[in-house]
Amino acid sequence: PRAAASEARSWCVPCLVSLDTLQELCRKEKLTCKSIGITKRNLNNYEVEYLCDYKVVKDMEYYLVKWKGWPDSTNTWEPLHNLKCPLLLQQFSNDKHNYLSQVNKGKAITPKDNNKTLKPAIADYIVKKAKQRIALQRWQDELNRRKNHKGMILVENTVDLEGPPSDFYYINEYKPAPGISLVNEATFGCSCTDCFFEKCCPAEAGVLLAYNKNQQIKIPPGTPIYECNSRCQCGPDCPNRIVQKGTQYSLCIFRTSNGRGWGVKTLVKIKRMSFVMEYVGEVITSEEAERRGQLYDNKGITYLFDLDYESDEFTVDAARYGNVSHFVNHSCDPNLQVFNVFIDNLDTRLPRIALFSTRTINAGEELTFDYQMKGYGDLSSDSVDHSPSKKRVRTVCKCGAVTCRGYLN
Repeated sequence: PRAAASEARSWCVPCLVSLDTLQELCRKEKLTCKSIGITKRNLNNYEVEYLCDYKVVKDMEYYLVKWKGWPDSTNTWEPLHNLKCPLLLQQFSNDKHNYLSQVNKGKAITPKDNNKTLKPAIADYIVKKAKQRIALQRWQDELNRRKNHKGMILVENTVDLEGPPSDFYYINEYKPAPGISLVNEATFGCSCTDCFFEKCCPAEAGVLLAYNKNQQIKIPPGTPIYECNSRCQCGPDCPNRIVQKGTQYSLCIFRTSNGRGWGVKTLVKIKRMSFVMEYVGEVITSEEAERRGQLYDNKGITYLFDLDYESDEFTVDAARYGNVSHFVNHSCDPNLQVFNVFIDNLDTRLPRIALFSTRTINAGEELTFDYQMKGYGDLSSDSVDHSPSKKRVRTVCKCGAVTCRGYLN
């Protein structure tokens, strides 16, 4: 792929009117609406959504409560003994502590017992964190509704106040730009009873079967993967159907603490040489990619991945449309490797891009791949502009690897 600056990315999800906003409007106007869960029975129900502020009056502790499904104008001060929400109280305390730690250069500060009120800046931060937590949860729910694979997607930000992306749309497969046709129907398939031992689709394409009995890739980088397709007589448990089953691991989109924006980490252990995810996005022509690339370079961002397995006619752009791979950061010492895959679409100009682990990846470890690597592991000349007449904007690499090359492009 071409060099990309993940630390300068612009993040996004579709802008929709939230359920809570509709509920607030209904309650404000005293209206019932069964489709959004507002009935006569619960029209006047009150549930704590989050805590906004704190004060002590006559030795009694009070919290300002934001009620779920009610507008801010109905927020009320409630005594501590009335609140039955230990998790929200703990989050409030944690957010206050985190804010004080940040403004005091990371030094933990214990609030004095005689503090009767919170400073406005602290209360403002606590409210922003509460709103961010709700927004990220909604985004996480949306991602899991849209994904079509087994593994779950979690979202986490304990670093800053960045919320969900605002111009990114989750997709599960390539999205062709206008004028580009993706033929997703194979013309022939195997009739194997056991694809592991018989002459199967890879043999017909003149290559070896890509996987061993443990579903790990065994071919060297640069060798294409030909999986069984929709015309094959083998079933879904065929050992030559790995990429098409989708991501099997639960992953977490998280905010990095070293200025690289969002990243992706695994929540479970991944064995070496295992399929992790596909890289998907909008399929565009190389000419359009060149135009977008110049715009992206000026902004210090890009998600362009050249489909140059056999020719250089098409490029995948994951800037606005993509899956979890959109958030995977670059590393000069990556733990993921790129392979070209053919399943139903056998057009060698349009391979699917699969990411496999290069080594064992432990739970909690960030997933990375080299933005300048092709499927066979060599630096892509397309990632570097050698023209002396053009000053290319260079982006500093922040991967921190011992072998770091210094720049992403």
